[in-house]
Amino acid sequence: MSDQIKHECGIALVRLLKPLHFYLEKYGTSFYGLSKLYLLMEKQHNRGQDGAGVVNVKIDTPPGIRFISRYRSVEDAPLKDIFGKINSRFQKLRPEQLSDPQWLKLHHGFTGELFLGHLRYGTYGENKLESCHPFLRLSNWKTRNLAVAGNFNLTNVDDLFDQLVELGQHPKEKADTVTVMERIGHFLDVENDRLLQHFSSSGLSGEGLIKEVSDHLDLVRILKESSRKWDGGYAMAGLIGNGDSFVLRDPWGIRPAYYYQDEEVAVVCSERPVIQTAFNVSYEHVKELKPGHALLIRKSGKVEEQAINPASVKKSCSFERIYFSRGSDQDIYKERKALGKSLCTQVLNLVQHDLQETVFSFIPNTAEVAFLGLIKGLEEHLMEYKRKLIMAAGADLTEAALQEILTLRPRVEKVAIKDAKLRTFITDDANRDEMVSHVYDITYGTLRKNIDSLVVLDDSIVRGTTLRQSILKMLDRLHPRRIIIVSSAPQIRYPDCYGIDMARMGDFIAFQAAISLIKERGMESMLDLIYQDALKENQKPLPEITNVVRRVYEPFSADEISQRIAYLLKPSMVNAEVIIVYQSIEGLHASCPENQGDWYFTGHYPTPGGNKVANKAFINFIEGNSGRAY
Repeated sequence: MSDQIKHECGIALVRLLKPLHFYLEKYGTSFYGLSKLYLLMEKQHNRGQDGAGVVNVKIDTPPGIRFISRYRSVEDAPLKDIFGKINSRFQKLRPEQLSDPQWLKLHHGFTGELFLGHLRYGTYGENKLESCHPFLRLSNWKTRNLAVAGNFNLTNVDDLFDQLVELGQHPKEKADTVTVMERIGHFLDVENDRLLQHFSSSGLSGEGLIKEVSDHLDLVRILKESSRKWDGGYAMAGLIGNGDSFVLRDPWGIRPAYYYQDEEVAVVCSERPVIQTAFNVSYEHVKELKPGHALLIRKSGKVEEQAINPASVKKSCSFERIYFSRGSDQDIYKERKALGKSLCTQVLNLVQHDLQETVFSFIPNTAEVAFLGLIKGLEEHLMEYKRKLIMAAGADLTEAALQEILTLRPRVEKVAIKDAKLRTFITDDANRDEMVSHVYDITYGTLRKNIDSLVVLDDSIVRGTTLRQSILKMLDRLHPRRIIIVSSAPQIRYPDCYGIDMARMGDFIAFQAAISLIKERGMESMLDLIYQDALKENQKPLPEITNVVRRVYEPFSADEISQRIAYLLKPSMVNAEVIIVYQSIEGLHASCPENQGDWYFTGHYPTPGGNKVANKAFINFIEGNSGRAY
């Protein structure tokens, strides 16, 4: 992706289901769980580089032994920092101590059975340690301790905050993570009180009473009450101090969650291939957590998937498939190739089927798989074209003509190379822009000057800033006749409010293009009408709010928007003709049939909170407010 956007945090939960000495005997280490947690987090580092955190819960420790340990970091390499600090604790221990997992559990942190890790992209709030998950809610009662971490964003935090206040709480801040933790914590307390009253009335007290409470915590009841009014996308993980744990997924399946279980371990992650790699298991053994369900892992080791909220129409985030998740997932790999292949007809029409004077390339590195799909589509087209030529020539086909036909193939070059080591450290605006323009290098000599067209595939175009400041200028140095930028994603027209850092309407180049066309055609009064309607809509009860911002785009075809985007992005010094081509909504859905979440492209939000955010983002734009819409 040429435009960098922050997105999609990552979670990793590991529960060891056997006694600790089992892993020492089988795998030769007392740190099996900790090692697996590190591997799961390292393999998901693409999901969060602003910070990280880990927490460990020890099960069945005696009184006086610390049973929860946590480290968080916002250093440049947070995983290295966290696990370096944890491992430093063990470096001075004797071999006999390192090979005694029960002794380690009693004397050192991060040696228990239950682990939770989180990787953070700061889509909201400051990048400070206090913003890093997991969050802790501590108590002297094991069953009231709670650690929470998630990949989520809720749109109705204000309402949830007010509900906590009505319950008598005094939350320390109005942030969705704190609000979620306190809401779960409240109903965890309610459940504890219910069980204490029930079992104490039977004459139980002391350790016997606490054991019954721990054994009978109703996680389904707690999660149903906690999440009943959540509006947003989430994969929410939690550890309870007694050893129970859960991962809860939103009813629309917006945020991803996958799990694996065998006799030794239960694991949950944000991405499927991470589990496959860490535990060397096949695709079929890693399951997707169903929307509206929670994976419950009890202290006893019982693992079950339970319905918590009624599942809605599945709207899993298609941006996961286009860009965010790693392409090593077999389904995502196929889908990205399909996205590229679906653009083949559009591209061929633009170059008038002239593949001899067209060079194909891609923006490194995330667009590479979609590019493979595009080339496959071109090769299939050429195969049919060659067949027709050969059939038409019949008996008159000469050896030389046959050789010429068979050598026809798409001209593929690696034109753009990203300079990962270049840092734009200069603060002066003019010089910083100059440095930004050199983030990418080009391969000289790959085009015939003023003869060849250049087709370059990107996986999405959000703001277009890097295209305008860097890529188009760079590509023009090769002197192509025309530059065709192809996006494997449709036009991004609306803000996301479920975890992606796309909150300001005015940032989107597609929205800028629509506003430019509106002003050019003297239709500014339409903007004021939409603004007034957006204000009215957002005063309605949340379930009744509709997205009125979709009317901004109604007067224009997708092609008109694309043409205006090309006009806005083309720098004045670029000589080549610039054309921008986007994936169609139909092509997106056909390529990603099981992941139909497309609200950033269509404005069809799966939750009413999304409609409110879209309206608020437009209101902010009209009022000149640069703040976020949620």
